Amino acid sequence: MRVIAGSAKGTPLASVPGESTRPITDRVKESLFDILGGSIVGARVLDMFAGTGAVGIEALSRGAREAVFVERDRRALATIRRNLAATRLTDRAQVVAGDAFAYVGRPPEEPFDLIYIAPPQYKRLWVQALQAIDRPGYLSPNGVVVVQIFPKEDEPVALQHLERTDERKYGSTLLIFFEPKAQGQARHEDAPQTP
Repeated sequence: MRVIAGSAKGTPLASVPGESTRPITDRVKESLFDILGGSIVGARVLDMFAGTGAVGIEALSRGAREAVFVERDRRALATIRRNLAATRLTDRAQVVAGDAFAYVGRPPEEPFDLIYIAPPQYKRLWVQALQAIDRPGYLSPNGVVVVQIFPKEDEPVALQHLERTDERKYGSTLLIFFEPKAQGQARHEDAPQTP
């Protein structure tokens, strides 16, 4: 695993020992950032269930202004810090040791432009995480949420402020993209229904 592009291009990234994280492969990461394109420059990024920190680090290397890494596993936290030091990107990173749901339970200082959700598999945590950030002010108007799961974990999710806009399958990895609903659409769905 390595940084694909940007200021830290080619830097090897350490992995978290054991099975507690869902690492992204270099191929999937490269495809993801090809899709995101130039929108990552100047972006504020939230890497939930950060694991190795590979996605947030790639974003920082490509010009994101800030990345917040939320992780509760002690070994993963040490790996994130080691990877940030190796890439010399610590100055634009905030590492939060704790539960991702507790973190998103508080309003953010400012909206995020990219939220990446890759929780431990088969626990429906991705659904809960999406529902936790499905409120005004969490995602910027042009922001995107990306969920990384196994294809068989996919299911419909009822959301008020976010809508599924795309999906890409890479072998045993599925990336699902969500964006803010148009304001009128979200307001309309919040309005009481008349008989």
